[in-house]
Amino acid sequence: MQKRLFLTGTALAALTLVAPHAMAQSDTFKIGLILPMTGQQATTGRQIEAAAKLYMAQNGDMIAGKKVQLIVKDDTSIPDVTKRIAQELVVNEKVNVLAGMGITPSALATAAIATQSKTPLVVMAAATSSITEASPYVVRTSFTLPQASVALADWAPKNGIKKVVTLVSDYGPGIDAEKFFKERLAFNGGQVTESLRVPLRNPDFAPFLQKVRDLKPDALFVFVPSGAGAAVMKQFLERGMDKAGIKLIGTGDITDDDQLNDMGDGALGVVTSHHYSAAHPSAVNKKFVEAFKKANNNLRPNFMAVGGYDGMRVIYEAIKATKGQGGGDALLAAMKGQIFESPRGPMYIDAQTRDVVQNIYLRKVERKDGQLYNIEFDVIKDVKDPGKAR
Repeated sequence: MQKRLFLTGTALAALTLVAPHAMAQSDTFKIGLILPMTGQQATTGRQIEAAAKLYMAQNGDMIAGKKVQLIVKDDTSIPDVTKRIAQELVVNEKVNVLAGMGITPSALATAAIATQSKTPLVVMAAATSSITEASPYVVRTSFTLPQASVALADWAPKNGIKKVVTLVSDYGPGIDAEKFFKERLAFNGGQVTESLRVPLRNPDFAPFLQKVRDLKPDALFVFVPSGAGAAVMKQFLERGMDKAGIKLIGTGDITDDDQLNDMGDGALGVVTSHHYSAAHPSAVNKKFVEAFKKANNNLRPNFMAVGGYDGMRVIYEAIKATKGQGGGDALLAAMKGQIFESPRGPMYIDAQTRDVVQNIYLRKVERKDGQLYNIEFDVIKDVKDPGKAR
């Protein structure tokens, strides 16, 4: 144990001593993109990698005199692996920026490395509120679960949904979703009658869904990580819960654009709240979706893709602002406060919290041009993370 602590300490010391000096000498700007490319969250990695490569293809790989190099590493969503890869990328590869982070535990495992080496960490996926507080070098371009959950808790009571059971994956973002949905629903006169938590690894939704059916709430509110939504939808329909009058609502993960067409007509009418839909009707998004599908064998981009695409923009603009000469602190300063039109709509990076501020949309699954889409029917503009307002 002591040996392990000594080695970890030595590695962190190396980060502090080696990385910033070495990074300043190179004509190459290296982005270490750590993603789950295999395992349970593989769809997240696939979407973000594709979006990052699309951004580079559209904007070139020479910025402010620097050759931009993307180094993609698979962490299989295991935090110890994420941490080891991040250390190797900073010490051996001398990366200028770390990015990716498919799930919250991976982001939290990397935060200390970002702090010690003064390397900006651009979180493109993980969505627990507290991540940006884990290191002053974290910048987020994805979303937070409180952002998405609160909007739905405002909508539900106005639409005949008073009694709700929550079903969430039992880790940071799920607990955030449960907490903020429950608090806001109660504030609006509704009630969460039961809160159920499913293991993150190898989840079996069946016993939980059977319990929900027996409880007969007005609706079931669900959060599961990207990639697990289809399993929830399938088992929800198999148990006839929709026919029993139980509505399915949740954050946009459950009607993930990447999987939505495979869910079938049972998904029609499901209402979610989220920051991105492939059907978002802006010119910027239409161009993004078309280019993404063309570059990826007709794959539809999802909310993970837009987090990766916008994360690359934040990095590129920081390289330009520092004229290719900035170390970690200068890059971080250039990332803070960026305001731009994303495929998701207008967004900016809050200069104080380093977190994303964006529109949150209420959407309903509808058939359009022969395919299923999350069609936006309402918007709450410029939503800051409610988890930071405490």
